[in-house]
Formats: sequence, C-alpha cells, structure tokens
Amino acid sequence: NPYISATLLFGLGLGTTITFASSHWLLAWMGLEINTLAIIPLMAQHHHPRAVEATTKYFLTQATAAAMLLFASTTNAWLTGQWDIQQMSHPFPLTLITLALALKIGLAPMHTWLPEVLQGLDLTTGLVLSTWQKLAPFALLLQIQNVNPTILVTLGLASTLVGGWGGLNQTQLRKVLAYSSIAHLGWMILILQYSPSLTLLALLTYFVMTFSTFLVFKLNKSTSINALAISWTKAPILTSLTPLVLLSLGGLPPLTGFMPKWLILQELAKQDLAPLATLAALSALLSLYFYLRISYAMTLTMSPNNLTGVTPWRFSSPQLTLPLAIATTATISLL
Repeated sequence: NPYISATLLFGLGLGTTITFASSHWLLAWMGLEINTLAIIPLMAQHHHPRAVEATTKYFLTQATAAAMLLFASTTNAWLTGQWDIQQMSHPFPLTLITLALALKIGLAPMHTWLPEVLQGLDLTTGLVLSTWQKLAPFALLLQIQNVNPTILVTLGLASTLVGGWGGLNQTQLRKVLAYSSIAHLGWMILILQYSPSLTLLALLTYFVMTFSTFLVFKLNKSTSINALAISWTKAPILTSLTPLVLLSLGGLPPLTGFMPKWLILQELAKQDLAPLATLAALSALLSLYFYLRISYAMTLTMSPNNLTGVTPWRFSSPQLTLPLAIATTATISLL
C-alpha cells in the first residue's frame, strides 16, 4: 500500500531528523528509536522467512544498542546532572555511548549482525540500511567530545581489518557489501578524533559509491558472484563500467574512492600515527582483493553466447537508470 510505505519512509526521515536536531540525549534516543521502528516493516515487507529472520536480528541489535545509549545517558545525568550531548565529561557514560553507537552502525567487534541482516534483505532496503541508517548514529558520534581516542582508534582499526578479511571468503554479493561497509566505517572512525570534516567527506563518498554499487546489482538482479558472469547480456555498457565502480570502492586512484583514503592517511601521518596509517593502508589491500574478484567475474570471464535479440537491456526503467548514471559518474570521476 503506497500510504503505508509513504508513512514508513516519512518515519524513517523523521527519526534521523530528530536525532540531527537534538542536543538532549533523550530526544536523540527517541529519534533513533523512531528510525529503527520505521525501517523494520520495510525490511520484512516480502514476508520471506529469511527476511523476517534478518529483521528480527536487526531489531534485537538495535534495541540493545538503544537501551545501552539510554542507560549511558541516564547514568551521565545521574553522575553530572547534564543531559546535553555536547557537555559529556564523565568517562564511563562516554565509553558506553561510543560502544552503543558502534553497535548501532556495525563497527567491529560489534559487527557480526550486519552481514547476516544485509544478506536477508532486498537490495533496495539493503541500500537504505547501508547508507541512510548510518546518518543518525554518526551525527551523535561527531557531537560527543573528549571521548578516549584509544577506543575510537581500536574500533576503527579493527573494522578496517575485519572488513578486509571477512569479505575474502564470501560468494554472496550482499555479504561482500556488508564487509565493505564495515571497512569504510572503520576508516571514518579512525579519523573522527582528529578531523571530523574528513569523516563527513569519507561518509559522503562512501554513500555515492555504495549507491551505484547497489543499483548495479539491482539492475542485474544478481545476488551472488556467479550470477554476475551473465550480466553482459543484461547491460553491456554498464558491465564494462562496473569494475571502475568497484575499484573506486576499493580506493584506487584516479577514481573518487581514493580521495578520502588519501586525505585520511595524510592526516594520520600529520598526527604522528604512521604505524596506524600503514596498517589502515594495508587493510585496504584486503578489500581491493575481493573487489577485483567481483570485477573479474563480471568482465574478464568469457560471457556465455546468449542470443542478443532477447536481451532486456534496452528496456531498463528510467527511475533506476537515471540515479544509476549520476551515481556511477560521481563514483568514477569526482577525484
């Protein structure tokens, strides 16, 4: 029903906006809750057992994270008499809130729910989960001051490494995208302490790249690496561009995805964190391996000789292809 989906999408936007606009912890928590409650019916809308399972897992993790957040903010109010997000000073609630938000966006080592949940979802809902759902917790992470840098650096580094290693043995595209999401979030968290504007830049470029990747897979109707081998017959022009999109996700110059990584490594080196920058850069190589594997499956394998007369690529829908064209161009040439 269009009315119901409109209401849910409005709720999704409203939850994030409330969290953005709040300076009071209770209001921020409320925004996160509205957000979670709005996406749950969207996730379970196909009534497939796998989707329902994924929705349940998502609901439990998000509820846990929200409960932790509420507990930490009430503890903070109890210890310091402060409800203001910017005025956090006590280390205990600060640490708890950081961990709660890390669980919300799926940073390692609290990441295990993300691949499971994403694998059970439709690609469109998966896209919303990988992009829009990250905004509200990120707004809160950017606002809390004086959190222990060790925690953030540990979370960030663990995420880049887990995102690299976890994606290596996956054959399902949605799980690969989930691990790629974890790795990118790790990069953002690494630099959060030293340069919040760089975190936002990385988030923005990650959104653009993920958007085009999800739309490509949606256009191909493919959910596993094997299904990509016949994408030549579905969309020949797009298939030849997709490796560039994937390499952009991996962070190769001269593509867009290189920009945030380059600037983040530069900033880490400025802060005398050369070993950290080296580890992060090496973890990007892990991610690059599985992006290359997908590219290889799409373009470097022999395409089966299907009849070109029956290929559906000429009749693709404009509401899918226009955003895809914009996102792909931005992913390849924004550097």
